[in-house]
Amino acid sequence: MTLRLLYIGKPRDPHANQIAQEFMKRAGRFSRVEMREIQPARLDPWTRYPAERKVLLDPAGQPLDSPRFTRLIGEAETSGRGLVFVVGGASGLPGGWRERAGLLLSLSALTLPHELARAVLAEQIYRALAALRGHPYPR
Repeated sequence: MTLRLLYIGKPRDPHANQIAQEFMKRAGRFSRVEMREIQPARLDPWTRYPAERKVLLDPAGQPLDSPRFTRLIGEAETSGRGLVFVVGGASGLPGGWRERAGLLLSLSALTLPHELARAVLAEQIYRALAALRGHPYPR
């Protein structure tokens, strides 16, 4: 199983991107993970990753606490079906993508810059994988 964190748009703040990269590097100890920038005109997640569940970040999405997010990751591992998380850019997600999502996920009721959302999501991915492996990080 692979967990992918795809994001739209170039990171403006290299420090915020480094935080996300560090958590994805840590998560890589527990599972196959990938984080990369995409351009929607060049990559359609449904075509590129047809068997993986698409989880799109959206302010109107379903809020999950950390234990429920961990269950989401655990269920994906049990089923062997990867997850593709997509963080929109400054203009959000492309038209038509929300309707195709396997899950719309909200990280917060607050509006977050997409770089910060990416860092928070990467940390939650690491936290979930650590919890599933019995690692002490998520205490």
